[in-house]
Amino acid sequence: MAEFLTDVETLRERARREIEKGPVTDAYGADLERVLQVLNEALATEIVCTLRYKRHYYTASGLYSEPVAAEFLEHAAEEQQHADRVAQRIVQLGGKPDFNPDTLTRRAHAGYDASADLIEMIKEDLVAERVAIASYTEIAKWLGDGDPTTRRVFEDLLAQEEEHADDLRGLLERIPQEKKG
Repeated sequence: MAEFLTDVETLRERARREIEKGPVTDAYGADLERVLQVLNEALATEIVCTLRYKRHYYTASGLYSEPVAAEFLEHAAEEQQHADRVAQRIVQLGGKPDFNPDTLTRRAHAGYDASADLIEMIKEDLVAERVAIASYTEIAKWLGDGDPTTRRVFEDLLAQEEEHADDLRGLLERIPQEKKG
């Protein structure tokens, strides 16, 4: 059986003394300010992705648009859930979620897209999902054991972003694309 590194009385005394820190204790091993910055970048990413998917949902047209638009709407709802989850974690860590629309696209990892062509919409959404997958993988590795709760948040988001990328790849494979040249 493993022993605690800190005796119970010391843990209790610290918990009382630093009660205003909420869940952030001396055991927290990450750079809190940097974690909050990364979380706010992820928040911006998720909001921009929500907006991109919503735009694509409303503007999708053509022979194959109905099932594709339905997928866009489902992804938009899931990206909004991601944004909510990230914002909640920021608050838990004592930070302030940054919803400033003036800086969203600058802070987001993935870009916004205003494509009019259905295939281009799918491709741009797939690119954005791949960017999120790459950045969330790096973030989860960077967090390591320093903040296991935030790492798990990113791992959960990562799993769903991989699902989105797979969905979009499947749509591209099912929809006939024009031959160029």
